[in-house]
Amino acid sequence: MDLLKSIFKGDKVIWIIFLFLCLISITEVFSAASTLTYKSGDHWGPITQHSILLMVGAVIVVLVHNIPYKWFQVFPVFLLPISIGLLAFVMLMGFITGDRVNGAARWMTFMGIQFQPSEIAKMAVVIVTAFILSKGQDEDGASPKAFKRIMIITCIVCGLILPENYSTGMLLFGTVYLMMFIGRVSARKLLILGGGIVAFVTVFVAFLLATPDKTLENIPMGHRFTTVKSRIADFTNKEEVPAAKFDIDGDGQVAHARIAVATSHVVGKGPGNSVQRDFLSQAFSDFIFAIIIEELGLIGGAFVVFLYVCLLIRVGRIAKKCERTFPAFLIIGIALLLVSQAIFNMMVAVGLAPVTGQPLPLISKGGTSTLINCAYIGMILSVSRYTARLEEQKEHDALIPMQVEVPAEETNSDAQTAAEPTAKVLNSDAEFE
Repeated sequence: MDLLKSIFKGDKVIWIIFLFLCLISITEVFSAASTLTYKSGDHWGPITQHSILLMVGAVIVVLVHNIPYKWFQVFPVFLLPISIGLLAFVMLMGFITGDRVNGAARWMTFMGIQFQPSEIAKMAVVIVTAFILSKGQDEDGASPKAFKRIMIITCIVCGLILPENYSTGMLLFGTVYLMMFIGRVSARKLLILGGGIVAFVTVFVAFLLATPDKTLENIPMGHRFTTVKSRIADFTNKEEVPAAKFDIDGDGQVAHARIAVATSHVVGKGPGNSVQRDFLSQAFSDFIFAIIIEELGLIGGAFVVFLYVCLLIRVGRIAKKCERTFPAFLIIGIALLLVSQAIFNMMVAVGLAPVTGQPLPLISKGGTSTLINCAYIGMILSVSRYTARLEEQKEHDALIPMQVEVPAEETNSDAQTAAEPTAKVLNSDAEFE
């Protein structure tokens, strides 16, 4: 028991949420990976690979949560330039070789391992934003220089992500925007920025819908314009189509996801009994929430939503206990990134948003995203260890005056001797400086 406590430190609620998400992931990926099983001819191969990946992720959580949070400030020093270089390289190779997956150049292969540089870039930007906000705080809020620095870095990274992955770029920018709001950036600047973004998106969408597909294909990055246009058009088209004329092959992903949700009922069909998993090509990733609802019912879907909401609330409580701004901004940014991505994924699965291609954090089958998300959980747990240390220190300090007052007959020298540990306690947080 003492061994487990020494290994698994940090907030217990965060640990429980992480373990529940991993259990749901293993169960549902095993069920939803039928297409991969059929293609590979190996029944146990996909789930074995995924389970090993989650075990590696758990090791990452244990390793990261034992790192003092102060060292996270160093990560962007090498993560940011590396991620920018990799994003530029992937984009360039997409133009030169035309090597794309699902129409987008998002992945690169290194020593047989396929990963997305955008996942590394998201981590770097969140940490940098938290660092700049923490260093730029004064009595009136965040300094103007902090806003400029954050926007320069965010625009460079998002500018490299957006051409090939609109949803990820928008998700990252939105997370940074919320972090700046929490970090007390000038409301006037945020309103101007928000208004500019809304105006740009409105004009961009109008341009896509008004321009013929052939014209869009001749524009640089036009291959992505047509994809985005079709997804927006399919989502905004509210015209009822007769069942006989409905093209279930052309709109297979969305159609089968809606069928999965509609046929789930309250308790679902039971784990492993999904029907639509055999028709959804991305049932194990982008549309896994639809499979969760089909097999576990509305109760199972609500439970998954509950886990992410609990994660956000718990992180907020941990951040409130922080006496330093960097760890508070860091974990808030991480929680906003994870929860907003989860919301987008679930909204797509139930038909409330156009298809974005965002996986469900810690549940969908993935490579880079799963490991990075595990690192995020490790960072949150590391900060929770820091706050727990602070609470223990405060409780110890509160006992010092009582220890000094009890022996009233003792001399002043004895009282001074009894109070000596106070100095040590006050300085015990030096490792977190």
